[in-house]
Amino acid sequence: MAPRACADAIHGLAAARGLDPRIGVVAGDDVLADLPGWLKDGVELKNMDDGRDYSEIKDLATSANAYFGAAPVVRALERGAQFVVTGRVTDTGITLAPMIHHFGWSETDYDQLAAGIIAGHILECGAQSTGGNFTDWREVPSFDRIGYPVVEVSSDGSFVVTRHEGQGGMVTVETVREQLLYEMGDPLSYITPDVVADFSSIQLEPAGKDRVRVSGIKGAPTTPFFKLSVSYSDGYKASGAVIICGPEARAKSEAFSEILWGRVPKYEHTLTEYVGADATWGPLSPSTEASEIYLRFGARDHDKDKLGTFSKMLPALILSGPPGVAVTGGRPRVTDVVAYWPMLVPRELCTASIEMVGGEGDHAVEEMAFAGRGGSGSAEPGPAPDLPALPAPSGETVRVRLAELAHGRSGDKGDTCNIGLIARHPALYAWLVEHITADFVKQKFSGRCHGGVDRFEVPNLMALNFLLHESLGGGGTLSLHLDAQGKTYSHALLSCEVEIDRAWAEVAGSKS
Repeated sequence: MAPRACADAIHGLAAARGLDPRIGVVAGDDVLADLPGWLKDGVELKNMDDGRDYSEIKDLATSANAYFGAAPVVRALERGAQFVVTGRVTDTGITLAPMIHHFGWSETDYDQLAAGIIAGHILECGAQSTGGNFTDWREVPSFDRIGYPVVEVSSDGSFVVTRHEGQGGMVTVETVREQLLYEMGDPLSYITPDVVADFSSIQLEPAGKDRVRVSGIKGAPTTPFFKLSVSYSDGYKASGAVIICGPEARAKSEAFSEILWGRVPKYEHTLTEYVGADATWGPLSPSTEASEIYLRFGARDHDKDKLGTFSKMLPALILSGPPGVAVTGGRPRVTDVVAYWPMLVPRELCTASIEMVGGEGDHAVEEMAFAGRGGSGSAEPGPAPDLPALPAPSGETVRVRLAELAHGRSGDKGDTCNIGLIARHPALYAWLVEHITADFVKQKFSGRCHGGVDRFEVPNLMALNFLLHESLGGGGTLSLHLDAQGKTYSHALLSCEVEIDRAWAEVAGSKS
């Protein structure tokens, strides 16, 4: 990333139109050159996911960037910036910064800061809070020119989520609630460089058509650390595919797969996906005979030459295997794998720089040091909401898809996938807590989830949040999966059938 070059390019475009905007540039997040010195000085540099020491990959690292928060962006605004171009700054910090600048919030106004962070969380995925990816997608009036979310913020930190009139999509408590569950983690410990936001304190209520009021948010002091995002070279991978038609599309695909893997070298990691049958849901997929299958192969290894054999063999098999094979995509290309290594460093080791491009006033480069913080990284749980009870049971048990009782959202960028499950009625939340356990989810995703499953209760949002560890094939660029971010996992869970009393199932269709 080159934020100064980007700012110069923006100013050049503006100057060509007779304008002279004042552009703030935030840099200093690139700490790759600092890592050897920190390692020599004994700074603990451990992978956040598995505890490995950075020394294992220090010679392979290609980038290292600290996640800054709102503070340097606020300083750029204080210096008169009309635009701010940054290096690595959290998505939520970019949203929070103009609020701090406008309202004058201090670094100890934890509740207001947390509210700004949660507003940023709602905004950061664009239309995902205005109907995009919404479970009940048929209720969305239109996906044509879907409107992006807008937040109207008050000085106390409460805000209204809405969208511009005349655009597609919709804003409801349900669309906002789904986005809040996305990539949440522990609801009491949403850690950012600015504050720890407590998602268990969020209160949602409708405030008119396409308007949702968000209030009651609590925050806590942030931790002494900044998160670093390190990338490093970690071998090579290739993927390719053919289309297999019926009859017996699955049987022919399995035969084709056996032939291919029998003719190439053994690789460190391989994957075969039967797209159209069970590629995204795995064992949760319904058992049906597909009329055609997009047969996808992937391989990963540290030996590039070995992958060259895979690249040559796949197209060669098209004329020497089972019939009904259509060519697609050509010869697989071998690409570099750039892996992700997250770790924490004391925040006082980092220094941000703020400079101005264009406009009137001072253009000097200003450095910003970061003082240590002493937060634990977790908020205190608040009182449990008073949710209604289920009606008296009818005594008759019915089988329904979980989607009739709940809606959800899933996905993440590492090897841990988050699935948020939200009750369709407040009275159903207790039933979800009792029956949709971590063991239930682990069993359903056997063959997909190779680690443990954590469950967090979020009663204020009528939700359960599950973290499925080792479920995305390594995550990010390491993964060979077609759905490397687990975006489809919530619908796999919602497709499961459960048994419930008929009277309780009928509650889901009533107004909450």
